[in-house]
Amino acid sequence: MSRITEKDVDYVAGLAQLVLDGPTKAKMVKDLGEILGYIDKLNELDTTGVEPMMHVLDMSNVYRQDVVGESLTQDQALKNAPKTDGAYFLVPRILDGEH
Repeated sequence: MSRITEKDVDYVAGLAQLVLDGPTKAKMVKDLGEILGYIDKLNELDTTGVEPMMHVLDMSNVYRQDVVGESLTQDQALKNAPKTDGAYFLVPRILDGEH
């Protein structure tokens, strides 16, 4: 029997601000129950001595070095701007109220 109920699905859907119809809700109960069943099987495995990992491959930092380079001047940055006041980019207001 599934540990997931329609009430659980309603709760999670509410958190995600989703409205689910009856058939979709029933499918979610079934699918989430199967996922939890699979997790139960995984929990049966003996992981003694297995180091926790973030990735299945042995990886180290793959980021490039953070090297300071040349920056654009203010004039270069504003050169192709559609609107500017000479010092800043001018963009349309998208929020109401005082900011």
